[in-house]
Amino acid sequence: MDARRNLESVLRAAREVFGELGYGAPMEEVARRAGVGVGTVYRRFPSKEVLVRRIAAEEVGWLTAQAQEALRGDSAPWEALAGCLSRAVATGAGRLLPPETFRCAEQLSRAGGSPSSGEVPAGAVGAAGTAGSAGAVSAEGGDGFALIAGVPVVRVPEQGPGHPAGGETAEEGPEAWGDADPTVLLRLLGALVERADAVGELRPGVTVADVVLVLTAAVPAQLGAGGGAADRPNGPGSPTDRLLRILLNGLRAG
Repeated sequence: MDARRNLESVLRAAREVFGELGYGAPMEEVARRAGVGVGTVYRRFPSKEVLVRRIAAEEVGWLTAQAQEALRGDSAPWEALAGCLSRAVATGAGRLLPPETFRCAEQLSRAGGSPSSGEVPAGAVGAAGTAGSAGAVSAEGGDGFALIAGVPVVRVPEQGPGHPAGGETAEEGPEAWGDADPTVLLRLLGALVERADAVGELRPGVTVADVVLVLTAAVPAQLGAGGGAADRPNGPGSPTDRLLRILLNGLRAG
């Protein structure tokens, strides 16, 4: 039980530290916030790279599940896209995406590629999965795969109702998330963007790179530290909520 508690503490602390300071933050700060010695962190994760890959992969997996749910649902195109982005920003998951995700999205935007058609630059993503892991996606469907709005995607691990920060995945080894592929996430986001654009609900020129920028939006941790309802980090009227509304208004037509 102590080992599991330590693992959960380290994962929570790592998400907090990396979310605030980026993946360049020291392991000593992760250990301090987890309330354990740095040796305990290294016993669970033999290198910082292993811990970073675990966190990034969990976030990619969770965001992929949110995008899949948005495409499966019966919401209107804009509501589906905005709802997916709102959930991601509220949990801070987008701040933990590997940097390669945004670079890949920018490449797609500059080249005029379509993520949902599978035109993801080979080798552009690597931190949370295998670089250029095109084998993670199958156009055929079948065991382990599903087709959503014409986009073939891998199934992600069952997570229950919450976000990985809640500890649902703490007992799983890193291999449980090792195949979380950011290129799959981009294809799903691309499909959401294309649906909203097709019905005229996006401003001209909005790309999947713009959507990824919204995903990575962050409010400094010291803001929203007060005690009132409007001061809660993610509540109505909070800095995070206001920032999200500004960003979404920048995407929506009209």
